[in-house]
Amino acid sequence: MSVSTSAVVGVLALQGASERHVERFRQLGVETLEVRTPAELDRVDALVIPGGESTTISKLLESNHLFEPLAARLAAGLPALGTCAGMILLATDVADGRPDQRCFGAIDLAVRRNGFGRQVDSFETDLDVVGFDHPLHAVFIRAPVVEEVGPGVEVLASVDGRPVCARQGPVLVTSFHPELSDDPGIHQLFLTTFDADACHRPG
Repeated sequence: MSVSTSAVVGVLALQGASERHVERFRQLGVETLEVRTPAELDRVDALVIPGGESTTISKLLESNHLFEPLAARLAAGLPALGTCAGMILLATDVADGRPDQRCFGAIDLAVRRNGFGRQVDSFETDLDVVGFDHPLHAVFIRAPVVEEVGPGVEVLASVDGRPVCARQGPVLVTSFHPELSDDPGIHQLFLTTFDADACHRPG
């Protein structure tokens, strides 16, 4: 399976499961770049913020001088895929976030960290995703729960009535870890949420 695109997709590689995301995009024939510096961020047309620990990633974004450049690019319309911790960082509000934790407000969601439970409560399930012609196998690990959905957000999949996949414009988020499945459907869906030829890098 491949996708025709000239875009370079960055994968934030400060902490979390960046390598598996790179593998999924390579399955689709898409050029990727691991992002650790502002210069590398400038070279990409879209960005994945992977799972991990949201407060740790937030601090590493600050210490690597990436938070403000990334905030500016998201505000300018940078397509972004946030998975698990990435969903938390892209959300508008974190119900139980630390006082010093910063989020980007790129998608109008209020989320709660570890809302599905701790590590021992991890689970797998098959999801019905809007637009998919087959169930998607999803892996949930210390997954956040969406508590509020803004009017401009489209919910694409839910578990027990709780949204676990949503998008708003060029921003797509999941509570689960799509990179841990052999199915690259979420990564392929992300590539269809933006026009690669219309992407503009800084400078």
